[in-house]
Formats: sequence, C-alpha cells, structure tokens
Amino acid sequence: MKQPFEIDLVMDRVREAVRPYPPAVMFELAAEGFGTLFQQVVACIISIRTREEVTGPAARRLFARAATAEAVNELTPAAIGALIKPATFYEGKGQQIHAIARRAIDEHGGALPCDAEVILGLSGVGPKCANLALGIACNQPRIAVDIHVHRVTTPEQTMTALEAKLPERCWIEINRLLVPFGKHICTGELPHCSNCPVLDMCRQVGVSEHR
Repeated sequence: MKQPFEIDLVMDRVREAVRPYPPAVMFELAAEGFGTLFQQVVACIISIRTREEVTGPAARRLFARAATAEAVNELTPAAIGALIKPATFYEGKGQQIHAIARRAIDEHGGALPCDAEVILGLSGVGPKCANLALGIACNQPRIAVDIHVHRVTTPEQTMTALEAKLPERCWIEINRLLVPFGKHICTGELPHCSNCPVLDMCRQVGVSEHR
C-alpha cells in the first residue's frame, strides 16, 4: 500500500538521490558566475532541443567570448551560431541571441529587467525559458517545465498542475531537482523504480515496466 505523498519528505529524498549527478545545466552555469538574466536567457535559448552535455560547453564558449549584451551585440549572428555549434538549430539561435542582445541594449540599457512580460516578448523565449531564467537570475518563484518534468499533457498544463500542488517555496528548487531526477532515476523508458527514493509514495501512473 502506498503512503501519503508528503512534499517535504519527498524533496529531502530527491535532493539526496540526485546529489551524485551533475546539476541542471543552467543552475551549474549560474554557480560558475553566469547568473545574470541576460546570460540565463541566452543559455536557455541554446538549451532548446539540445542535450545538457552540449548546452553547457556551447554557452561557456559564447560567454568566454562575449558575456554581456553589449559584447554579444558586437558579434554577427553567424559568429554566435558558430560559437554555440553543435547546439540544435545553432544558426537560428545565433540570430535570436543577437536580437535579444540588441533589444537589451536599445530598450533596457543592456540589462534585462526581471519582468516576465518583457522576457516572454524576446525572440525565441517561451514560458519554460522565461520561468527558468527568472527563477534562477531573479529568484522569482516560477516552475519551468521541460522534457524531464513533462511527459503526458502539454507543458502549460503540467506547469499549472505543479503550481497547484507544490508550495511556492519549492518552485525554484524543483527546477533544479527534476532534471537530474528525470535523467537518471525516473526516466521516460524503464524508470529505475527499484532505486527510487519515493517509490513508497509514487502511484507509478503509466509505468508498465521498470528496472
């Protein structure tokens, strides 16, 4: 029989379970000093449909060359694309990143404001990137839904459901925890239920086979 779902206990167990694994890449970049809102938005653009193992090095190459909106604006879109290659759609992302740098300079003096409406209005930025960047860079309690969090309904429905269930104090941290948890334990295929720290509380919805 499954136990009641206790969020604080679950968070404690998941924190411990993901400790051996690399952190989610945008949190890792922030810890390395790339934590401005502009840098986080750019890193998230790079991450779209791109594996974290590619995203991190690509973002570091770009930031080593140009870490501010002013410096990125000095590059051509093609040069930005070359720096972030082999990120998926690197040429288009180069154009988007250049456009974001230009708007940051023209409209906000080079520093993007912690304003969701502004961030969502940037080229290529959707709810996932906006929420993740605002959560990390601005400490705003927001849930970002990516492939490791959302697997069944639309990302927007998943985000709304999580916001309804999770205490607001957990919203930023859940973004950090669920990426490594989804990559290494609660995987999309054959999840590692035998090693899951919350198996006694998990309803295992949709799980027909597991490890």
